[in-house]
Amino acid sequence: MKGRVVSAGLLLISLWPTLSIAEWGKPLGGAYGGPEGKPRVVTPSPAEFGADERATMAVFERATKSVVFIANTAIQRDPWSFNLFEVPQGSGSGFVWNKQGHIVTNFHVVYGANSVTVTLADRTEHKATLIGADPDHDVAVLQIRAPEEALSPLAVGTSQDLRVGQKVLAIGNPFGLDHTLTTGVVSALGRTIKSLSNQTIEGVIQTDAAINPGNSGGPLLDSAGRLIGVNTQIVSPSGAFAGIGFAVPVDTVNRIVPELIKYGKLIRPGLGVSLVPDAMAKRWGIKGLIIGKVSRGSGAEQAGLKGARETTTGRVELGDIITAVEGQPVGTLDQLMDVMEHHKVGDQVTVEILRGTHRERVSVTLQAVN
Repeated sequence: MKGRVVSAGLLLISLWPTLSIAEWGKPLGGAYGGPEGKPRVVTPSPAEFGADERATMAVFERATKSVVFIANTAIQRDPWSFNLFEVPQGSGSGFVWNKQGHIVTNFHVVYGANSVTVTLADRTEHKATLIGADPDHDVAVLQIRAPEEALSPLAVGTSQDLRVGQKVLAIGNPFGLDHTLTTGVVSALGRTIKSLSNQTIEGVIQTDAAINPGNSGGPLLDSAGRLIGVNTQIVSPSGAFAGIGFAVPVDTVNRIVPELIKYGKLIRPGLGVSLVPDAMAKRWGIKGLIIGKVSRGSGAEQAGLKGARETTTGRVELGDIITAVEGQPVGTLDQLMDVMEHHKVGDQVTVEILRGTHRERVSVTLQAVN
């Protein structure tokens, strides 16, 4: 058996010089004219791309004109010379909202900025002014002075009829790599996430389209190229893409942005009451929201709601306890704010209260609150 192995090895050695003019693992040499030393034959490309590929390319070519790169800089002071200088603080994405130069992005992209620069698709740079922000939904609106022909607003879609599994596209500037396209599907709907202000954002879209640092503020599009969300967060132990990204739904964005453009802030509807902190209500074993004070002239006052008061004996008598609004139980301020998200100033809502041992229902007209 050993002899066979040795003879086979000798046979291979004796044949090696006939296989090549160079040793294995080294260049063949300039005189070699065999097939390994020549360019490979080019395989012809398909006559045309597939329908899905063509559609994706068309969406990218249209939408990329609307996507911008946003650079956030802060002013710092040199501890030795005391001179002021700008340092990069972060970057992200955004998109053109209208021909007046309004740009939509995430609030956390421009948070703490002393200066913001927007780079359009034609690579022109423009200093931006912060018009308004809503930290609770992580949305901000900037404005730049740019020629109308350089501004290409995105088509706005809707998020209320999205379905899990439908194709989505994300365009942004991950890690500073401008106009990067990733694709995926809607992974889930109705998610909730926390904003920078620690408030709950409802109805969030979950997607597996790759979203990385720098994608924040960029658009999430449907297969027709319509805006359906604003990319805002990822879930990842490493800080990079791990298959789970979140986008604020466009129906929320489309409601907030016009108010930010008009007022610089979101005008929220409220009952016209101040509430006792949740922790105190919990400590007292009360399930519901305790009214501390009712604002004069408010819808709550007109509906007859009562706040806490001091009796003639010096004791504090608790105000009405709100237990539900529009049939939805409310035991915390967050739950009340979630209900208010679905209403606007001037709406009438049914409020269920506990007054002493009696339960009542009253109709309250919502008013603007800070």
